[in-house]
Amino acid sequence: MELNWFTVVAFIAIFVLSFLLFLALFEPGLAYKVSAAPPPPIDSPDFIRVVEALTDSKLNTCTRVEVLTNGEVYYEAELQALREARSSINLEAYIFQKGEVTRRFLEVLTERARAGVEVRLVLDWVGSFTSWDSYFKDLTDAGGRVAWYHPLEWKTVARFNNRTHREIIVIDGRVAFVGGAGFADHWLIPRKHHPRWRDTMFRVEGDAVSSLQGTFSENWLEASGEILSGGDFFPLCEATSRASALVVNSSPSVGRSTHARMLYQTLLASARKSVLITTPYFLPDRSARHEMVRALGRGVEVEIITPGPKTDHTITYRTSRRLYGDLLKAGAKIYEYQASMMHAKTLVVDGVWSVVGSTNFDNRSFGLNDEVNLAVYDPELAGRIAKDFARDRAEARAVTHGEWRRRAVAERLHEQLGRLLERQQ
Repeated sequence: MELNWFTVVAFIAIFVLSFLLFLALFEPGLAYKVSAAPPPPIDSPDFIRVVEALTDSKLNTCTRVEVLTNGEVYYEAELQALREARSSINLEAYIFQKGEVTRRFLEVLTERARAGVEVRLVLDWVGSFTSWDSYFKDLTDAGGRVAWYHPLEWKTVARFNNRTHREIIVIDGRVAFVGGAGFADHWLIPRKHHPRWRDTMFRVEGDAVSSLQGTFSENWLEASGEILSGGDFFPLCEATSRASALVVNSSPSVGRSTHARMLYQTLLASARKSVLITTPYFLPDRSARHEMVRALGRGVEVEIITPGPKTDHTITYRTSRRLYGDLLKAGAKIYEYQASMMHAKTLVVDGVWSVVGSTNFDNRSFGLNDEVNLAVYDPELAGRIAKDFARDRAEARAVTHGEWRRRAVAERLHEQLGRLLERQQ
């Protein structure tokens, strides 16, 4: 009898755990629908107030953003800024992978720590799992501190699927870098049959830097238990540019909605001329696809650049292609980048709004990962990103609706396999 009761309890426990795992993997995404009231004009102060409220972000009106295209440019810019650090360096990354790139960064970080600069790193335990504590010994011996985000421990099990996907560097509270590139050799050094990845980072100066410092502080607290509250971390910053920028954080460990997802849906619903999307993982949910089709119906040009065959995740590439149909039929132009892995993450709407940062156009970024984006109202920045978009488009291949409909049976089967795990991609 005791054995029977034990069997029943064990069976119930396994069933409950399996059900919870099923919900975690296959829970339907939240439907996002913009209210029937027409949004204010996208270039109006009213629209800025709407976005400011929806994203729970303050508007920084004195911000300068510089576009840094590809690893040979942004890594050098980041290293140079790190060498000039005088008080603090705060770095958060999903990927910090052993290799030549991280060796160079650790040399500079260690030298600055020995010079008395406070150096803090928050690294995602999953994304940077190949870099053990021993890899940072010189840095920590020099006084630098390294904290891991959601390591595999009993107290983090419930939140283990929530990763930090943010890529941020904040130097002296005055200069910041934000974007989608982590720290690994594949962003800089070409290998046989594997050209260096195409990506973009953004150097930020001015009042938005304090908001990015606050973003870092959130996960530094969660990983280390320390609140960064000193005035030196949040100095008064000035910039020559007068671009308006919002730092939009997503921390979806509780609830189903995220600020980033509301931002994207609102911008898509408000577009009147053009939408330019560059993303390494294009898995728009039903609501986003519907909003893009609506935009196409009112005459908006929608263009999307995604990776081609040189993708780093074939199953995601196949799953992404499954979703092209309605968009292509409605008139969207979708291009698959051919030169290398496309990893840039940018959105430009009507030539005035730009969204840059760590968010992919996929389910993980919108509902599972901690992300950070910079939403900038500045026609000059939008124009600069659009120029990169045009160059990338020239190295991409357009996908037609007819071609999409003629996909091979093997590809369609692969798509259905990816569909099972679409919410986790």
